[in-house]
Amino acid sequence: MKRIIKLFLIMSLLLVSVSGCNNNNNSNNAVEKNIEIVTTVFPIYDWCRVLSDDVDKVNISRLISSSTDMHSYQPTAQDIVKMSTCDVFIYVGGESDEWVEDALKQAVNKDMVVINLMEVLKSRLVLEEEKQGMEAEEEGEEEEAENDEHVWLSLRNAMAACEKITTVLCTVDRDNKDTYQKNLAAYILVLTQLDERYQKIIDSSRQKTLLFADRFPFRYMCEDYGLDYFAAFKGCSAESEASFETIRFLSEKVDELGLKAVLRIEGSNGKIAETVVENTADKNQEILIVNSLQSSLQESDTYLDTMEDNLNMFEKALS
Repeated sequence: MKRIIKLFLIMSLLLVSVSGCNNNNNSNNAVEKNIEIVTTVFPIYDWCRVLSDDVDKVNISRLISSSTDMHSYQPTAQDIVKMSTCDVFIYVGGESDEWVEDALKQAVNKDMVVINLMEVLKSRLVLEEEKQGMEAEEEGEEEEAENDEHVWLSLRNAMAACEKITTVLCTVDRDNKDTYQKNLAAYILVLTQLDERYQKIIDSSRQKTLLFADRFPFRYMCEDYGLDYFAAFKGCSAESEASFETIRFLSEKVDELGLKAVLRIEGSNGKIAETVVENTADKNQEILIVNSLQSSLQESDTYLDTMEDNLNMFEKALS
């Protein structure tokens, strides 16, 4: 993978050199340079869209498309060119982003500002857990616990991340500082209101435990609101098949806790959830889908709308 990235970077250098020559030839007709922001996952992309609203000179793109899970993403040559020449690059900084470090070492734009979200949120990071009943990782796959990288699934993390992004935008584009700060203030307000709704609904819920017959990327949300959980796999697990022991454990937990719903995330086929329900005493639990904002998103989707939809699912699951 490192060799591929270096090859891509050489290609990008050649492309930028040619572009630079063309720009010099047209210098008399130069216009104000746009600010190019490149992000990895959808939540960061959407935050940047909101924070730069009404600023025409900002171009935002994301590397990981709606049809690609971040855990299986590999950058293309075009992706490497895009990120190595941008003005601001924002990424999560977890185990799925191990390719980023090598790419950044040879970035074409030496003035690029880089934001690593897990560095920004380091005081709030929590380790992935191997909870009771979870499918164990295959031997040799995991040597030590990693910080959970799904930081965007906490509204409180989102607020801190947006504050950092706004600080950077105000630095690279001082002319529009007031607009960025106005957008941040408005966005923090709606994020805070949604956070308060989450807390109110969860505080008033009969149930305080979620059961995911799937991977579990919502650790930060559970930390924020004091929820417990059980799941088939950790958030970044590469496993996709659950053993009989895991199915039985989860089914028994559904019965023990009197759960009315079993959860799964977007993009999975739902077979594990169906099998868990089939092995409960009542066999009638609803299977609810929550969106971890990693895949299966459309351009018209927003972070806020998706988190509101998730709240509706969690309210059902905890009722």
